[in-house]
Amino acid sequence: MKQLSRGELEALMERREGACVSLYAPMVKAGPETQQNAIRFKNLVRKASEALEAHGLTPKQVEALLRPAADLIDDTPFWQHQSEGLAIFLADGFFRYYRVPVEVRELALVEERFHLKPLLPLLSGDGRFYVLALSQKRARLLEATRHSVRELDLGDLPTSLDEAVGYEVEETHIQYHTGTKTSRAGDSPVYHGQGGGEDDAKAEIRKFFSLLDRGVAELIGDRSAPLVLAGVEFLFAIYRQASSYPGLIEAGIPGNPDDLTPEDLHRKAWPLVEPVFTRSQETAADRYGALAGTGQASSQLEEVITAAADGRVETLFVALGTRRWGSFDPDGRKVELADHDGPGHEDLVDFAAIQTLLKGGRVFAVQPENVPEQAPLAAVYRY
Repeated sequence: MKQLSRGELEALMERREGACVSLYAPMVKAGPETQQNAIRFKNLVRKASEALEAHGLTPKQVEALLRPAADLIDDTPFWQHQSEGLAIFLADGFFRYYRVPVEVRELALVEERFHLKPLLPLLSGDGRFYVLALSQKRARLLEATRHSVRELDLGDLPTSLDEAVGYEVEETHIQYHTGTKTSRAGDSPVYHGQGGGEDDAKAEIRKFFSLLDRGVAELIGDRSAPLVLAGVEFLFAIYRQASSYPGLIEAGIPGNPDDLTPEDLHRKAWPLVEPVFTRSQETAADRYGALAGTGQASSQLEEVITAAADGRVETLFVALGTRRWGSFDPDGRKVELADHDGPGHEDLVDFAAIQTLLKGGRVFAVQPENVPEQAPLAAVYRY
């Protein structure tokens, strides 16, 4: 399983060959009800099988394409370790699955490209953010959305200040900690309290934070995702000096994070990141309102589809859970609408979102009532 980063999403967007299967299922994370996960998924695989046959694949071809997904049904441990949602993508010779920290609706679709709109909130709105909890004893990286949180494995990264530099960090000063196997100065104390030794300690901590920051950025993947620090306030300034992560926000969670559960940290972090998520969306909505009726913004489906394919869309709002079936002919630049799914048809709202992202635009996947003019989609044009 790969981490679902923006790069992964872009790779999925660009893939288009034969029948592409997209499966989405809400998951139960813990307890006896996790057994429902496999049952729900088995029904999705059956629906995908029927859709593939409707697209003209033989039973043998269907079985081969869906085999990687079908093999998961009896994998009991797999279903006991899930997040809020599960997304699976299959094509000829291709199989990917992602545990996603957002709620998704049950869905099985077969189109000429993967259906990705349910994942777009991870790039905007109530998307994904992270909390890095730093203490003397351990470092923890939490992945969260508005409604969920989970701790990520830091792999080979140092997991504590003590392990990395051998210094004890307190609220108002640094003390050298002898006897740690990773101490930089052997068995001789450098300094207790204030003075030049404190500068040495800060330099060592900064080196550790620089290493940790690079590892965290690699784990996160999407460098625009907000990152909140939790720890004694003394450490915040040092980490910000060492960090090159653009999503690091100014506000932090002060205090010893060892006393806080992931749920506690999530509860304290959300008010800090919510303005980051909503500010750009509100600004974009205001801009749409100012440009509506001028030819620089539109909620007309056929017009927006063509503009997205041409790379003209600067900002696009799409309604989650809303689909409009049809096809787009890039040569004839013509949109054909349909009243149902089927061979040659795809969700044109999803198509517009993918085209916008691939051509450098922004997409806000929001609840239908939050799309300007409450249309299936709405766009602000570059020109």
